Amino acid sequence: MSRPAAIKFTSVTKFFRQDSILSHGLKNLVLKLPRTYRASSRGRRFCALDGISFEVARGECLGAIGRNGSGKSTTLGLIAGVLQPSSGSVETNGHICPLLELGSGFHPDLNGIDNIFLNGVLLGMTRREIREKLDDIVAFSELGEFLSQPLRTYSSGMVARLGFSVAVHLNPEILLIDEVLSVGDLAFAAKCMDKMKSFREQGITIVFVSHSPEAIVSLCDRAIWLDGGKMAGYGDAREVCESYREAMAT
Repeated sequence: MSRPAAIKFTSVTKFFRQDSILSHGLKNLVLKLPRTYRASSRGRRFCALDGISFEVARGECLGAIGRNGSGKSTTLGLIAGVLQPSSGSVETNGHICPLLELGSGFHPDLNGIDNIFLNGVLLGMTRREIREKLDDIVAFSELGEFLSQPLRTYSSGMVARLGFSVAVHLNPEILLIDEVLSVGDLAFAAKCMDKMKSFREQGITIVFVSHSPEAIVSLCDRAIWLDGGKMAGYGDAREVCESYREAMAT
């Protein structure tokens, strides 16, 4: 018996206004300005996704690969609910934890501990839940004495560490990951990957965006390859990534 779908895209198309893309960049638009800029009949429109259909079964890990501007971040924004499709339908079934822009809810003048509480509350945790998980979050981040320092003194890698450490303690049912493992040192990236694999073993549904075919093959069951907003490949992760490698080599 097949597993029920946690995520289902049916003929999904998404347009953005061309002037919005030029001014802010597509990824910034998807992650930070979703309710300000919608598809408009005025001005030229940019098609970020064009008739995309796929399903992610409950407990499955789906990889998404493609060049910059191929539609990967738009896909995650639609799953997370911060964007709505211009046409077609997006269905989700489960509590979603989006690791899209780590640290976007942090305050630069607060120290690491205070930002853990701030970010945790913004992601839906209660202060009591955060206190109960604080030692685990701190230990996972490996930031030590830096947690008493204001966030503005952190490097981008340190901010990502803190954001990832908070997010992975949310007990999600659907986890969306956008290139977060590429930030920071190799040892911490390996630790993050191990955490993702443990989530997969627990039956958590994962959608993992990466430019690395090796990372997708290591983590994912199946994959989609997006190219110019269209589906260039969809199926077994190893086969899709091999097709992607061959296309990039030509």
